[in-house]
Amino acid sequence: MAEAVAVGGRAGVAPTARPSRRRRAALAAMVAGGAALYGAYSLLRLRAFRAGSYDLVIFDQAIRSYSRFEAPVSMVKGVHNGFGPGFAVLGDHFSPILALLAPLYWIHDGPATLLLAQAVLLALAIVPVFRFTERRLGAAAAYCAAGGYALSWPVAEALAFDFHEVAFVPLLSALMVERHDAGRRGQAALAACALLLVKEDMGLLLVGFGMFLATRRDSRDDRRAGLAYAVVGLVATWICSRVVTAAFGGDKDYYWAYGSLGPDLPHAAVHALTHPWDVAAVLGTPPQKVLTVALVVLPLFLLPLVSPLTLTVLPLLAERMLNSRFSNWWEPHYHYNAFIIAVLVLAAVDGATRLRGRIRRARGWPAVLPGAAILAAMLACVPFFTYRHLADPALWRPNERARAAAAAAARIPDGALVEAANGVGPALTTRARVLLWDERSRGAPWVLAYVARQEFPFASVTDQRRRVEELAAEGYREVFRREGYVVLYRPGPDPW
Repeated sequence: MAEAVAVGGRAGVAPTARPSRRRRAALAAMVAGGAALYGAYSLLRLRAFRAGSYDLVIFDQAIRSYSRFEAPVSMVKGVHNGFGPGFAVLGDHFSPILALLAPLYWIHDGPATLLLAQAVLLALAIVPVFRFTERRLGAAAAYCAAGGYALSWPVAEALAFDFHEVAFVPLLSALMVERHDAGRRGQAALAACALLLVKEDMGLLLVGFGMFLATRRDSRDDRRAGLAYAVVGLVATWICSRVVTAAFGGDKDYYWAYGSLGPDLPHAAVHALTHPWDVAAVLGTPPQKVLTVALVVLPLFLLPLVSPLTLTVLPLLAERMLNSRFSNWWEPHYHYNAFIIAVLVLAAVDGATRLRGRIRRARGWPAVLPGAAILAAMLACVPFFTYRHLADPALWRPNERARAAAAAAARIPDGALVEAANGVGPALTTRARVLLWDERSRGAPWVLAYVARQEFPFASVTDQRRRVEELAAEGYREVFRREGYVVLYRPGPDPW
């Protein structure tokens, strides 16, 4: 078994023997088990009408377009956000890597395909996490650290928010770090290049990784590579955010969320440099930002704070926490923390290795202890995050609400244009042209509304009921009502 020691402030790694057949089988079983858990949970949510048009149908429509060798158009995104029905999602986020999923739609056309693909991609990150940990702390710790990643609450929350391009990030970011650590610099660079195709701000991960490599004072090659990563990351982020998305019909300022620092990047940068206390104030306002960061690092026992590898995630984390416009960016209950969790687990492992090498008392710690502690902490978090819903009988057995939703969806004819309530859109997207039911009439012949509970994008049930009354006044006729689901129809020409 390979052992790792601290050498000159960094982990020195002894050569690792080829993994045994039993170890490879155990690792494959972990990946398969993780994919099965993620896939089962996601498909149960889909069947129970807990998924949403925003964002599952957005990606479904885009990748269906890719599968037909067309631009990745998402009607639901374009119409709801005012870009028009022919809007390509590359104008929203630069995520061309999603085209890799298009061939799967030749096998099965529908959102379930995306959910299963995401399950596999998230589970595959177990492999680089295991390899990185094994080199430092041995196989037993590697199983625990990989299990801690697999059960981590950021991954669970990503699953609870349907499908996103984040599915590719834990695998690619962990490969970038692990392959570089293993001396496979070319493979690490390939993973970094693939990250740039995931989302327009993934260059910030490369900037952070470059910052980390710059700390490797005993390696001139690493410092040079760090400079290259940082420059490429900065340039790619600027080009993708300011040029490419606009070229595909997007608004380059759509996601500008830093008005508390300045109206644009140059003004915000100058303000941040001349008023650093304002930056500190933004980072802590509202306090939920601090809580979210604490929730990420505390289950890792603050070990990432000991490792310079944590620098890798700091630019991406700052992008979220310096924003004062989009509250979902700093909340824990979305997919954003899944962008950084794999690297932070690796940083925790590196931090534990450094502590064992530098603190005399810590040298007697069993090598498995840090990994076991991380796994135990992630298991303790399970009841407080999204996996708790696995204990909900309504997730496993269809209830009256789900049966009513299915009956309402069945009233929509194949090929029809329908404005659908957020929770019903995924059930219609394979056979109908789905728009999001919102405050504005889109002229669709069919509307499937929901008035029993608050539904995105409405602020309240009262608003939803008022909207149904307005549709009736516009000439729509009610053809179905059950358990809060209302189907309305108005004959007339299809606007698109």
